[in-house]
Amino acid sequence: MMAQYLEIKEAHPDSLLFYRMGDFYELFFDDAKKAAASLDIALTKRGKHLGDDIPMCGVPVHSADQYLARLIRDGHRVAVCEQVEDPAEAKKRGAKSVVKRDVVRLVTAGTLTEDALLDARRNNYLLAVARSGGQIGLAWLDMSTGELIASASGEAQLGADLARLGPGEILVADNLLERLGPEGPLAGWDQALTVLPAARFDSTSAEKRLKAVFAVGALDGFGSFGRAEIAALGAVVDYVELTQKGKLPPLGPPQREEPGAAMGLDQATRRNLELVETLSGERRGSLLSVIDRTVTGAGGRRLAADLAGPLTDPEAIDARLDMVQFFHDADRLRDDFREAIRRAPDIERALSRLGLGRGGPRDLAAIRDALEACGHARGLLGKAGPAGILAEAAALEGHGALADALTAALDDDPPLLARDGGFIREGYDAALDEIRTLRDEGRQHIAALQKKYVDRTGVNALKVRHNNVLGYFVEIPQRHAERMDDSFIHRQSMAQAMRYTTTELGELEGRIRSAGDRAQALEGRHFAELSDKVLAESRKLARAAQALARLDVAAALAELARTAGYVRPTVDRSLEFRVEGGRHPVVEALAAGEQAGGFQPNDCDLGPETGRLWLMTGPNMAGKSTFLRQNALIAILAQMGGFVPAASARIGAVDRLFSRVGAADDLARGRSTFMVEMVETAAILNQAGERSLVILDEIGRGTATYDGLAIAWATVEGLHETNRSRGLFATHYHELTALAEKLEQVTCRTMRVMEWQGTVQFLHQVIPGAADRSYGVQVAKLAGLPPAVVRRAEAVLKRLEESGQGRKAVAIADDLPLFAAMAAQPETPQPAGPSAVEQALAEILPDDMSPREALDALYRLKGLANENG
Repeated sequence: MMAQYLEIKEAHPDSLLFYRMGDFYELFFDDAKKAAASLDIALTKRGKHLGDDIPMCGVPVHSADQYLARLIRDGHRVAVCEQVEDPAEAKKRGAKSVVKRDVVRLVTAGTLTEDALLDARRNNYLLAVARSGGQIGLAWLDMSTGELIASASGEAQLGADLARLGPGEILVADNLLERLGPEGPLAGWDQALTVLPAARFDSTSAEKRLKAVFAVGALDGFGSFGRAEIAALGAVVDYVELTQKGKLPPLGPPQREEPGAAMGLDQATRRNLELVETLSGERRGSLLSVIDRTVTGAGGRRLAADLAGPLTDPEAIDARLDMVQFFHDADRLRDDFREAIRRAPDIERALSRLGLGRGGPRDLAAIRDALEACGHARGLLGKAGPAGILAEAAALEGHGALADALTAALDDDPPLLARDGGFIREGYDAALDEIRTLRDEGRQHIAALQKKYVDRTGVNALKVRHNNVLGYFVEIPQRHAERMDDSFIHRQSMAQAMRYTTTELGELEGRIRSAGDRAQALEGRHFAELSDKVLAESRKLARAAQALARLDVAAALAELARTAGYVRPTVDRSLEFRVEGGRHPVVEALAAGEQAGGFQPNDCDLGPETGRLWLMTGPNMAGKSTFLRQNALIAILAQMGGFVPAASARIGAVDRLFSRVGAADDLARGRSTFMVEMVETAAILNQAGERSLVILDEIGRGTATYDGLAIAWATVEGLHETNRSRGLFATHYHELTALAEKLEQVTCRTMRVMEWQGTVQFLHQVIPGAADRSYGVQVAKLAGLPPAVVRRAEAVLKRLEESGQGRKAVAIADDLPLFAAMAAQPETPQPAGPSAVEQALAEILPDDMSPREALDALYRLKGLANENG
C-alpha cells in the first residue's frame, strides 16, 4: 500500500495527497504534517519507512469538504486519490493484492464546484494572464457556472482588471511573471498565483484546443479575439482538463469583453470606497451589503459582478435602468416575482457538477425546482415591458418537457448521493417497483424467520443481524449455545455471543442482496439517463439561469429604490456631473433609526459651466470625506444600472474613477503612509482623463507643511491643466483656495459650521466659499483631550496666528515650560454673575423649538455644565 502511495505522490509533488482508505482520506509524511497544522487535527503514525515512523493524519470522507475548504484557504492544492477498481477484481490477482487507486481530481482555489467550498453570492474565477505579440490578454472562467470570458489588457491596466474580478486563482507563464517583476501588477496576488510553463500559453495550440472543445472550425463566431486572448482562453481550458483529469464542465461559448466597457477602478479605489468589504475586511458596512436585496445566490453573484464592473456605455446602462424601472413601477408584481424565485436553486452550479460527474440526485432535483420557479416567474411577467425584460423572460420559456420528466422521475426529497438509492419516484418504473417490493418483502421474511427460530429454540434473545463482513447471521448469547440444533451452522464465536447461519437464511440473503443490487443498478441507469437529458439542454438551462439572475437583480434594485427613496439617474455622453440632494448610501443606511433628522443631503455640480474641480475645505468631522465618497458611490450605482440616493442625478459616463481617501501603511512592501499616498496620487495623475472622476482627500499631509502644500498645489494644477478631470479635492491647506482665482474650472466649497456659546456644531452641509479655520482644537476637545492640553493648544494656536507660520513661530518653543505652569495652576475663577449654563438657558425659547433643536440644546447645556464643574 505504501509503495502505491509513494508512486502516486511522486506524480503530484506540489499537492497534498488525499489517499482513500475505506471511509477516510489519509495523508502521510510531510503532507500529514502540513495538513495536521492547517486543520488542527491529530498527527499520528503508522508503520515505518526506511526505519523511521511514518507520520499520518486523516479526515472522514463524508465530511471532507469542510477540511478541503480550510486547506484551500491556506493556499494548498489537494490531489484526491480514489479507488478505481472493484475490490473483487483485486482479489483475483491474489488475496493480498492492493486495490488500484489514482488521482481523480486536483482541487485548487480556482477549480471548486461544491457548494460547501463556495460562496453562493460570489463568483470564483480561474483567470489566466497571457502575452502574445506584445499584447496582454486575460481569460476568466467560473467553473461552477461555466461562464467563460476574455478581454485585452495591458501592464498598466492589469492591476485594475484583477481588482475588479478578484480571481481565486491566477495562471501565469513563468517567463511573463519574470517580465512583470516582483513590484509589477501581480504583486500582492502571491497566494493566488499558479505558475505554469510558457508552452501552456502557446496561442496556436490554444486555438486548436478551443476549436476542438467547442466543435467549431473558427473562433470568429464568438468574437474578434486577439492572439493573447486566445492564448489565455486555451490556458484556462487546458488547466481545467488537467485538474479534472480530462473532464470539462458545461462551458458557455467564450465571450469577449470590449476594452473600456467597464468603468476602471483600481485596487486602491475599491479599497477606499469599501465596495464589497470594509477596510477591516468585513462585509457589513460595505456598499454591497447595503444594496444587496437579491433573493437567489445567482442573483447575488450577478449583483456583485455588476458592482465590480459598472458600465460605460449609456445605452447599455439605460437598458438596465429600464428593467429596474419596470419593477419599480409595479409593486405587486415585484413582490410576487421575488416570492416566486426566492427558493429557486442554483441551476448553473448544479449543471457544472453534473457535467463533471460529481452531481447527485439533489442536483437533478435542484434543476427541476428551478425550472418550476422559472415557469411561475415567466407567467407573472406577461408579454409587456421593456426590451430587457422581454428578452430575459423569453429565456425562461421552453423547459416544460424537461421539467415534467424530472418531476415524474424524481422523489420529492432525494438523497445527496446516487449510490444511496431511493430517489426514483414510486410508479415511474414498474420493474424497479417490483424489485423494491421483493427487497422489502425479503426484509419482512427476515423478521418472520427470526420469530420462527426463537420459537424453535426457545431462546428469546436470538436475533438475526447483518454486517458487511458476514452478511446476515443468527446471534445468541453464548450461554444458550447448547440449544442450537444441527441446522444452525457455526460461523463465529465472540466473547459473549455465538453466531450461526442456516441454509434457509443464506438463500433468503441471496434474494435480498440480488434485489437490492438490481434496484441500485436500475436507479443508477435512470440517474445517468436523466443527467444526459439535462446536459443535452445545458446551453438553454444556462441561459435561463442567467436570465433569472438578471431579473432578480433588477427586482432587487427596484426594491432598494422603493424602500430607500432612490431615484433613476440620467447617464449620457456629456461631461456633466450634477447630483441634487445626494446622500451616502451606506452612512444613511447604518444611521437609520439612530440619527434624528436623518442624513443631510448635499448637491454636487462638476459640469464645465460650474467648475469641474471643487476645492473642499472645512474641519474634520464636518463631513468632507463622506461627501467625497458619496458622489463616487452615486456614479458607480448609476453606471451599474441602479437607482441612486439623490433627489436627481445627471452623470456624463465616467470611464475611470480614482479615489484616494484615507491613509494606511504597506509595511509588507516597505512603504510608509506617505509613500502609499504618493504612489496612489501618481497613478491618478498618470492615468486620469477628461471623462474620469477623481476623489482626493488631504494630499500632502504626511510630510512637512511646506512640502505637503507644494505637492497639493501642484496636484491641483495638474488635474486642472493636464488631466482636465472632474474631481473633488479636500484639503486643510487653506492657501490652496487662492487657486480659484487663477484656475478657471476650480471653485471653492466648504462645510458649514455653527459656533455657539464656545461650542462647535457641524451641520454636514456643503456651501460655497472657503473655510478660514480647521477647528482642529475644538475637535480635539470633543475627542476628550485633557483640559490642560486643550487650553495650551488654544494658546499656542493664538500665538501662531498672530505671528504667522514663519520663523517667528519657532520662538513659541521657548514658552514650553508654560505648559507645566498652566497644568498646575487652578482654573481662572469665573466672574460674578450668571454662569454660562444660566445664560444659555435664558436664551432658550421652548415654544419655538423643534424636537431635534430641543435635544441639541439639552446636549449643549449638559456640555456647558460639565465644563464648568
